[in-house]
Amino acid sequence: MSKLRFRIAMSLDGFVAGPSQSVDNPLGIGGMRLHEWVFTLRVWRQMHGMEGGEVNASSAVVEESFANLGATIMGRNMFGGHPGPWDKKNPWRGWWGENPPYHHPVFVLTHHPREPLTLEGGNSFTFVTDGIDSALQQARRAARGKDISLAGGASAAQQFLKAGLVDEMEISIAPILLGSGERLFDGVGDDLHGLELVRTVAAPNVTHLKYARR
Repeated sequence: MSKLRFRIAMSLDGFVAGPSQSVDNPLGIGGMRLHEWVFTLRVWRQMHGMEGGEVNASSAVVEESFANLGATIMGRNMFGGHPGPWDKKNPWRGWWGENPPYHHPVFVLTHHPREPLTLEGGNSFTFVTDGIDSALQQARRAARGKDISLAGGASAAQQFLKAGLVDEMEISIAPILLGSGERLFDGVGDDLHGLELVRTVAAPNVTHLKYARR
C-alpha cells in the first residue's frame, strides 16, 4: 500500500509559520527564513524552471521527498485564499500560477465546497469537505500505488498525526527562532503512533530528521 509522507520546515522553537499570516504574507513574519536553505539548491531551482544552484547534503533529501509521489494532500491555508466561502466571481487558484510544481492530483481539505480545479502540467485540485479519511482514500485511488505527500500546513498535519495516519515524517529544522506563530505539534500529544527517528542529516543551515514506521 502507498505511504503517507509528511515533510515540513520548522524553527528551533517549534514553529512552521511566523505570526500575522495573510494572503500577502502566507508564511507570516519571518516564516520565509525557514526555507532559505532550499532556495539555493540546484534540485529545487530545476523544479521551478530556474538554472544554476548548488549541491550539498540537502540535495538528496529533497530529491527523495519528491520521488515516487502520485498525489498530495494539503490544508485550505496552504492552498491559500481568504478564509471562509470561496469567491465565486474570482475564485482563488493557488499560489503557484497556472503550472504548479505538483504535476499530479492534489486534495485540499476545506469546510467550503468548490468545483475541482484543473491547471497545466497534470495539476488538478479536488476540494474535500468530509474530512481527512475521505481525503486519504481519494488520494490513494489517485496515486495508483505511488506514495502520497502530506504538504501541510500545521492544522492539516496535526489531524493526520493525531489519527496515526502518517507513515513517514521529515522535519527540516532551520537554526532560527521565530518566537511566535503556528506550532507544528500543538495538540498532538506525546505519542507519534509508531514513528521512530531513522535518519539525521546535517546540512548547511538546516538539519533533517526523518521518522518512519520500522
